[in-house]
Amino acid sequence: MTHASTTLASPVAALKPAQRSRTGPSLVRASVVAVGLFLGARLTGAAVLALVAHSVGRHPLTLLARSWDSVWYLGIAAHGYGHDLPSHDPGPHSDLAFFPLYPALVRAVAALTPLRASTAGLLLSWAAAAAAAAGIHAVGSRLHGRATGIALVLLWALLPHSVVLSMAYTEPVLTAFAAWSLYAVLAGNWLWAGVLAALAGLSRPNGFAVAAAVLAAAGAEAWRARGKVSHRLWTGAVLAPLGWTAYVLWVGRRKGDLLGGYFEVQRLWGSRFDFGRGSLHYAHAMLLEGSRFVVPMALAVVAVGTLLYVVLLLDRAPLPLLVYGGTLLLIALGGSGFFESKPRFLLPAFPLLLPLAQVLVRTARTRPWHATVLVAALAGLSYLYGAYLVVYAQAPL
Repeated sequence: MTHASTTLASPVAALKPAQRSRTGPSLVRASVVAVGLFLGARLTGAAVLALVAHSVGRHPLTLLARSWDSVWYLGIAAHGYGHDLPSHDPGPHSDLAFFPLYPALVRAVAALTPLRASTAGLLLSWAAAAAAAAGIHAVGSRLHGRATGIALVLLWALLPHSVVLSMAYTEPVLTAFAAWSLYAVLAGNWLWAGVLAALAGLSRPNGFAVAAAVLAAAGAEAWRARGKVSHRLWTGAVLAPLGWTAYVLWVGRRKGDLLGGYFEVQRLWGSRFDFGRGSLHYAHAMLLEGSRFVVPMALAVVAVGTLLYVVLLLDRAPLPLLVYGGTLLLIALGGSGFFESKPRFLLPAFPLLLPLAQVLVRTARTRPWHATVLVAALAGLSYLYGAYLVVYAQAPL
């Protein structure tokens, strides 16, 4: 763990020399192991989902490629923006709520290959998930060693809602850009950090959490060095929020309200920041109506995520990880809208899993059988609950 008092001031200076020099063939091999474990875990989950889907006469690839938000992304890829879904609660649902990078990539792949848009979307998500796993391993390894990096990836692959990482959704894309941007910050590569943060901001509404992390880290570094920093730091800091800001302003201009247009689009989807009042009301109503699995699981995931963030604070994790994870958690806790989707919003918040990854590594060294049972239990929950979410549940992911 990083306990140096410089952690909050300088994410680069806080790293020990041994941590900064973990490169070379051994790190590459560990990264391959981590990505291999991730792919094995998710392929097993996909196989379980396929068995469950076939048992009820449904096609697993169709479920993975064309469920809930996937349909909106594929529609944007095929026809561009400008389509609404009529709704009276609270208003029409516009496709402008969905950020443009993923549908643009789907459209490009479909245009350049013989693949259909749905297949292109799945392949892009799977490739992004693998890239995200490599980035998560890189961050965990740099901070706490290769074993913790591998454990961090494995835990991320076995989250209750990790089935989303196998779907045509944008969480894998955001996590890939976020993980490598945070790694770039820890390595002091500010230009890459800014570029990747800008791309993250074009991926999802909560992608601005990456820019917030880069800006906070850059500000702390500039304060520590009393402004005597490289021009690369300032360039990276300027680049970081451009993706998210550009899309929000573009939507605002299109809606005739430069600063408020995008947020009005989100309001009509029932999504706004109200410090969690709407979410608590919705969750309470769902529990009273007898929701058996989805809402209680969402409540549990959000509660555990909050506790893990407290542990991360007490461990004095590097500032960019605290800002990134804290921003994602704040959005999940304070935003209204579909409560069932909050665990999905937390999927990119992999730094929250760092304390658990360290515990898993220590357990594996002292009580390997206990660690094996724990991983098996997490896998069983992830696979069965993921299949239930996609095949049976009527709640939006």
